[in-house]
Amino acid sequence: MKITCITVYQVDLPLEHPYWLSGGRLKFECLDATFVKIETDAGVTGWGEGTPWGHTYVPAHGPGIRAGIETMASFVLGLDPRKVLEVERAMDLALPGHLYAKSPIDMACWDIAGQVAGMPIADLMGGGSRTPRPIAASIGAKTVEATREVMQRYRDRGYVAHSVKIGGDVERDVVRIRDVESFRQPDELILYDVNRGWTRQQALRVMRATEELRVMFEQPCETLDDIAAIRSLHSAPVSVDESLVTLQDASRIAREGIAEVFGIKLNRVGGLTKAARMRDIALAHGIDMFVMATGGSVLADAEALHLAATIPDDQCHAVWACQDMLTSDIAGGRGPRNEAGHLRLSDAPGLGVHPDENLLADPVAVYS
Repeated sequence: MKITCITVYQVDLPLEHPYWLSGGRLKFECLDATFVKIETDAGVTGWGEGTPWGHTYVPAHGPGIRAGIETMASFVLGLDPRKVLEVERAMDLALPGHLYAKSPIDMACWDIAGQVAGMPIADLMGGGSRTPRPIAASIGAKTVEATREVMQRYRDRGYVAHSVKIGGDVERDVVRIRDVESFRQPDELILYDVNRGWTRQQALRVMRATEELRVMFEQPCETLDDIAAIRSLHSAPVSVDESLVTLQDASRIAREGIAEVFGIKLNRVGGLTKAARMRDIALAHGIDMFVMATGGSVLADAEALHLAATIPDDQCHAVWACQDMLTSDIAGGRGPRNEAGHLRLSDAPGLGVHPDENLLADPVAVYS
């Protein structure tokens, strides 16, 4: 089996409500999605998606994905998509770094491999749990009142896990945390996501001021060096996601005890092939995990669910899915959908969902 054609589509995915990153720093209203269709000489077609969370959140942007695929396409054409390690090496040789541009090709290859094997990707990776995974709502609000409103909107959809954005103002952050904890329901999981929005002193002040609440923080500071520098000065559990990009990052976090939780964002780390190695480092060191699409459609959500299903139930806190934040659906209702705040892995082979090509515009590039 060989890859014979790579077709690239660009789609705008409007958000249902405007979204602010921590501290109201950045506002998003639409996501720039790239969909990739890989065709083979055996007639099997796989799909992948790369949707960064805007252009300014981290070093990843929609046009960069499409430029990266243009650079890598000739190195990938002719390879067997089932041999995901060979495809990975070809991409890494063709374009060092730029992991987010490689993720959709990696996803499409896993999709093909699963279809050929007649198995869901999670099962092909070694065994997929059918325990539904909680979906973590992303609460990007600017005020205490708006935070309550958005959280209730997700509760009404069945969500029991929430990622609440904070950061940028110590006093305001302490007030927001205390307010959220005051109406937190007994079965809810809440992660306070700073999105790198604190300096070291700001992080310490908030963490110490809320210490008795025993809450968990994600990415409290800009770098791993910053997080490591204050790690011994507070008792709060820490999750790292934006500074978890490479396998070397994962190794350092585990070795130095920088964090107790990995937030694995598949598009950021380069796709399932590279993310699976991070998962194994976490499992070997007793580190729990959140698994997240960086953003995007039900295709990206499905990919996150497949990796999450390969993690033992008690070490996978939640998945983050973007589908309920969008006003458009490129898959016509198919794929894993919110069921009482959870995603359930199906027995469909491969990724388990493909876009409706009638809902996509004309391709922006075709490589063959």
